[in-house]
Amino acid sequence: MTTQPETMRNHWWWRPGWSVGRRFYTWHLTFEGQGDVHRLAAEYRSALAPLGDILTPIPDQWLHLTMQGIGFVGEVKEADVHAVADAARIRLAGVPAFDLKIGPAVVDPEAVLLHVHPDGPVRAVRDSIRAAIGDVLGDVPEKAEGFTPHVSVAYSASDGPASPIYQTLSESEAAPARARISTAELIVIHRDDYMYEWKSFARVPLG
Repeated sequence: MTTQPETMRNHWWWRPGWSVGRRFYTWHLTFEGQGDVHRLAAEYRSALAPLGDILTPIPDQWLHLTMQGIGFVGEVKEADVHAVADAARIRLAGVPAFDLKIGPAVVDPEAVLLHVHPDGPVRAVRDSIRAAIGDVLGDVPEKAEGFTPHVSVAYSASDGPASPIYQTLSESEAAPARARISTAELIVIHRDDYMYEWKSFARVPLG
């Protein structure tokens, strides 16, 4: 996400362990009721619409900032997931709520995404969640390194050149959005329908 790709690849290949019907416990920051974030996403969806089905736009309901996975349903005990949520409540009570600036859009090989600023508070939330997982499970899945906070607004739905996307984005005048982050959400997610969709498992307030 630090260099400009010349080509796009289809985001919807099946990652190891994933298949239709599988569900996964993970943490996200979500944007329910965040009107300015929805405004920005809608502007980008409108701008990118002429490109057709080379992109999968993300509806407001499923906008998210990916944080930290726990594991697949059936491979992690539900009681342990509840315990992780309880541990996160204690740890996140020490992380203050914060504001984010979201955007403008940049191109990743598999998505059009929005970087967030400042990223320090987001990392503090993730570090606390990772510590909560460690409190319960001992081992924490996923690496601490390589995390770049971002909010995707569209996923690449095919392989092909990136130049049409760059051209479209260069003509956009969408102003960055502001978001207030006061909770982290533990969700049960799937990608059966070419979209990341979820049910909430727990909402944990920040301090």
